[in-house]
Amino acid sequence: MIGFADEAIIEVRSGNGGNGCVAFRREKYIPHGGPNGGDGGKGGDVIFCVKRNLRTLAKIRQRHCFKAKNGGDGQGWNRFGADGEDVVIPVPPGTTISDAETGEIIYDFSTASGDEQFTFLKGGNGGWGNVHFKTSTNQAPRHANPGQKGEKRFLKLELSIMADVGLVGFPNAGKSSLLTFFTNARPKIAPYPFTTIIPNLGVLRLDDESDIIIADIPGIIEGASEGLGLGDTFLKHITRTSCLIFMIDCSDENYLTAYDTLLGELANYSDELLEKPRIVLLNKIDMEGAYERAVELAEVIRKKEKETAVIPVSVMMGRGMKEAQKNIVDLVNKMEKRNPSAQEDESTFGNKFMQSRAVIDEFDEPEIQYPGSEQ
Repeated sequence: MIGFADEAIIEVRSGNGGNGCVAFRREKYIPHGGPNGGDGGKGGDVIFCVKRNLRTLAKIRQRHCFKAKNGGDGQGWNRFGADGEDVVIPVPPGTTISDAETGEIIYDFSTASGDEQFTFLKGGNGGWGNVHFKTSTNQAPRHANPGQKGEKRFLKLELSIMADVGLVGFPNAGKSSLLTFFTNARPKIAPYPFTTIIPNLGVLRLDDESDIIIADIPGIIEGASEGLGLGDTFLKHITRTSCLIFMIDCSDENYLTAYDTLLGELANYSDELLEKPRIVLLNKIDMEGAYERAVELAEVIRKKEKETAVIPVSVMMGRGMKEAQKNIVDLVNKMEKRNPSAQEDESTFGNKFMQSRAVIDEFDEPEIQYPGSEQ
């Protein structure tokens, strides 16, 4: 898998229109044949297209410039120039297109009403040949129109991973282990901080027709909003989730303040994250003294947030995981019922999202880019 990238600044250019032709009919026994210069061809368009086998903007960022073909010039005998070939830019679901200079949002592929294709820049029109300028007083026009110039823009593409549930926690809290336990994703797991350096996706299969997409982001530390650690840039990948799962390491000495610290970092990034419903998993209760700490912390959180489910678990030993899965499924279903349009429109997040919101070429490359699929 190539490197993960969730931002890219690119240059896009639509094609120039072809020039019109100045030509006259030259044929034996036909004097004063008159003008017969053809029109120029239309320049190619710049088109963005969603494709479900993409999970990163890495290939787009490597290319930098996307330019459509110019239209062909007109020719004699009223022959038109060929239209320029469009440039189609494939993007993953959840991509937002904005102006690189002003920051104005141009198009958002993550909305339920978004189309599969979006034509951003139109190619220039072809110029008229001299056949269009003949009149009764000007029967031999010797001029034609040049083709219209194409447009050029600099764009910023930003990717927000589409998921139902987002995992939040400090490094080594067990987020990647939880993703591995519930899904077939295989993120890197190791006993040192910041093992996860890119977002990972996993699919929790419920039955043959429904599933839940879980997003795991790099660990957050105190001061992440100020740039410490990996910063808070990856928090944008959980802004569109319906709910959050907080992972607390109860074997750590700072277990009592960990939850409040995480809430503070989310608040510094966006108040909307604090409004999302959440579940708190108190992990590593299999370690010595950790279960007693989990019981103590659970009482503290329940006093502050009566509606928040707080569950002591051990991902490594599988303790409490059935209860955790049940609470996650119930919370996601509850949020879907609050948003009936998400159930009526198959193009929203969750079940069958990728199939209904995507376009795939039969000539696409065989490998699928998927964060977290590396072995």
